[in-house]
Amino acid sequence: MPRTLLPLLFLIVPLPVLAQTTAPKAAYDFSLSREEKIKLAKSAAPPEVADKATVYVLERTGYVKTQDGSNGFSCFVDRQTPLNQEPTCFDAEGSATTLPTRFFAEEQRAQGKSEEVIKANIDAGYKSGKYRAPGKPGIVYMMSDNGYLYFPGQTKLIHIPAHLMFYAPYATEKDIGAPPAAMNMPRLIRPGQPDAVMIVIPASGSKDSH
Repeated sequence: MPRTLLPLLFLIVPLPVLAQTTAPKAAYDFSLSREEKIKLAKSAAPPEVADKATVYVLERTGYVKTQDGSNGFSCFVDRQTPLNQEPTCFDAEGSATTLPTRFFAEEQRAQGKSEEVIKANIDAGYKSGKYRAPGKPGIVYMMSDNGYLYFPGQTKLIHIPAHLMFYAPYATEKDIGAPPAAMNMPRLIRPGQPDAVMIVIPASGSKDSH
C-alpha cells in the first residue's frame, strides 16, 4: 500500500468542507438490489463473523434489518459523510453503544437535516446520556475491499485498505504516542470523542506493502 494513502485513511472530513469544493458522486448506490446491499454490508467481516451477525441494509429512509444474528455483531454500511461507503461490523459492545448514533444519522439525512444539525444532536445525545461510549475493549471489522472515503479538495473518492478498529473512547494522539504525521503506527479516528477508535492495518506478509 502506498505510504501516501495512509494519511487519507485516518482523515475525518470536516463536513463543511463538502460544500467548499466540487464533490464527487456518493459511493453508496441506493439502487443496488437488496441482495447486493446485504453482500456489501457482510463484506466487512470474515464469513465466520458476518454469517452469524445481525445485518442492516441502508435504504433511503434509513437502515432496515435483513438478518437476525446470534453472535452479537452488527454488519452495515456506515457513512461518516454522505459521500462515503464504509462496510462495517461492530461487535456486541459497539452494537449497543455506537450503532444507535449511526441509525440516527441516516434517519436524519433521510429527513433532509444538515450534517451540522445531525452532529450537534448526536453530541447533545452523548451529553444527555441518550448515547454512551463503549464501556469495554472491543473490535470493529472493516475488512471489505469496497470502502471509500472523501478527501477534502479532491474530486474523487479514495479507496481505503482493509483494516481493524478498536474502541478508544475519548483517546487522543498523545495516548498512543503517535503524532499526526507518524507513519506505520496505530492511528485514531475522531480523537477525543466518545466514539473514537484506533485503527490497525493488518500486515499482508510483504515488506513492500507496509
